[in-house]
Amino acid sequence: MSQANRRVAAKVEKGRPSRRGEPLSRQRVVAAAIALVDAEGRGALTMRSLADALGVQPMSLYNHVRGKEDLLDGMVDQVFGEIVLPNANGSWRPEMRARAVSARQVLSRHPWALGLLQSRAAPGPATLRHHDAVVGVLMNAGFSLAMTARAYAIVDAYVYGFVLQEATLPLDERGTELAQAIGAGPKSADFPYLAAFAAGHVMQPGYDFGAEFEPGLDIVLDAVGSLAG
Repeated sequence: MSQANRRVAAKVEKGRPSRRGEPLSRQRVVAAAIALVDAEGRGALTMRSLADALGVQPMSLYNHVRGKEDLLDGMVDQVFGEIVLPNANGSWRPEMRARAVSARQVLSRHPWALGLLQSRAAPGPATLRHHDAVVGVLMNAGFSLAMTARAYAIVDAYVYGFVLQEATLPLDERGTELAQAIGAGPKSADFPYLAAFAAGHVMQPGYDFGAEFEPGLDIVLDAVGSLAG
């Protein structure tokens, strides 16, 4: 077993009672695949690397998943299952807000899922429950079928886009250096508005890009509310 897969295996088993001799199950295979991709990225996922992380032979996995596509279906379904379900009979705005906040948290843990959530041709039960609940809370609030589709798409575009920004923006020391270069560097006079923004906002103590999510979400929900009725 490679060092990387030993780390993944440790993550899968962390905090659980000993599983020595425990038979494989679909749930355990999917959980191990998610742990592997969380740790190493989607490119690291093969049936062989997954078997290595689980300490089994690759062919044994096919007793629980039909292949990689079926495995990805299970992984996506697990991700949907981690997102808070809105109450279809609740008030649409707080329900959709709580669901969006939860989706951002879940996708921040599993950013690899962004490109997969809407791509699966065989959605699992958690995925279908999720979509049913979101559509239900909007329809019950008086959104027409067309406006339900539009509202759902708008909210998800905001959530997914924000998570993607969080995952790719240089928000560590490199980001600070970049902001300093823009705000106080020799070329700051060439980009006065960007320099003012960097110096007056990004470089301020306590700046946190993630803190922009919920205020931005409220603006999005304000706009979505106009689609009802």
